[in-house]
Amino acid sequence: MATLTRLTRHLPVLLLAGLAGCGSWGRVGDEPRPRGGETLTQILDINTAYRRLGRLTAGAPLPFVASVQFFAGPGDSTVAVVAISLENRNLQFQRDNATFVARYRVQLSALPASGGAPVRMAKDQVVRVGAFSETQRNDESVVYQEGLTLPPGGYTMAVDLTDLGIGAPSHAEGKFTVPAFGPGTFTAPALAYQAKGRGSRTAPVAVILNPRGALAYGGDSAIAYVEGYRLAPGTAVPIRLVDAKDSVVLDDTLHFEGGREVESQIVRFAPSTVSLGELRLTAGAGDSAHVTRALVSFSAGWVVTNFDEMIGLLRYFPPSGALDSLRKARDTDKALAWQAFYKSTDPNTATPVNEAIDAYFHRLAIANARYRDEGVQGWRTDRGEAFIRIGDPDEIYDASPTATGRTIRWIYTRYNTALYFVDETGFGRFKLTPGSRSQLEYIATRQGV
Repeated sequence: MATLTRLTRHLPVLLLAGLAGCGSWGRVGDEPRPRGGETLTQILDINTAYRRLGRLTAGAPLPFVASVQFFAGPGDSTVAVVAISLENRNLQFQRDNATFVARYRVQLSALPASGGAPVRMAKDQVVRVGAFSETQRNDESVVYQEGLTLPPGGYTMAVDLTDLGIGAPSHAEGKFTVPAFGPGTFTAPALAYQAKGRGSRTAPVAVILNPRGALAYGGDSAIAYVEGYRLAPGTAVPIRLVDAKDSVVLDDTLHFEGGREVESQIVRFAPSTVSLGELRLTAGAGDSAHVTRALVSFSAGWVVTNFDEMIGLLRYFPPSGALDSLRKARDTDKALAWQAFYKSTDPNTATPVNEAIDAYFHRLAIANARYRDEGVQGWRTDRGEAFIRIGDPDEIYDASPTATGRTIRWIYTRYNTALYFVDETGFGRFKLTPGSRSQLEYIATRQGV
């Protein structure tokens, strides 16, 4: 199965005389930029969230999330479909004429617990995009999947991804039991972007999986795919959907005609009907029950599952007052309120992400990494706030410590102003001076921030 790159689809210099005259000023270099892995997903601990769902996860240098789904294969074999989710932002793109190209290598292995040689696969992949902005996407912008045909049994399955522009691999592994699919059995629900049934075990699995199992709150309908094998005529399989509040959202039955080598069913549900957080989708009952876990978040690219937390994270998001509708939303209206807010602030509705919110969270992530040594989260510091709201300064000057503390001056030539941050306690906690706070509010208000 080939890589699927989803590019569209259903993320006046006012010098304070008292400060300017004290101590000696030294110009400092650029603030340290975050490494490629220091994105919003790290702030919100994407790895822990997805590991809890049973996914394979890896960090830098090429972060990814992977899932494994099992289907019946030829004869008595089983096909283990490994689906991998990547963000463009973490790939090293290079210009190639009018496009941008990144190359990465996928290596899969399945080591039998009973001993014997592992099953291995390695392929090089190419991601090509037409605009630089596409290289900066931090949503799930690349999905790669591959099937390994295995005999049933226990395995250690490993995924290694290498950005060929860097050379160092990222690794994830986990233990899996590969099931046997005999007559009368069916698969666990497979969360998917697209699914098409097949007529035999030898036919390719025509499903594009959702590797993360991430569903956007208030988003379009989601689908889950279930296959049954030589089921008895009139087989009924219960299907149950339970959200993070243990509310039963769906309680239905899948009706199979039976008598076929392979028969499939597709379940559709709307993320707007469920609560934020973990979602459990169960097919079957008793010993034959199969459970698939998903995550309902504000975006498929962010792991934020608390409404009030999201409002707090967006505290500096423009325009001023845009969050009022979210704050005032009743519990029953929150999904629709979020959907309306997301659409109203999206500068380009033709793309699958909200570029404005995506850029905001990118700045938030940088601030969180850059100013994390002040005793609070970096984005909640005064320097973090200033960076998020009006961007990087053109120049930074650091004064030597004096009796009144250490002072850092940010100069913004484009705004013809300077901001002063003072560490009065000597513990490295820099606060905007009252005059600089007024200047920041003035500039941000003019920009609608």
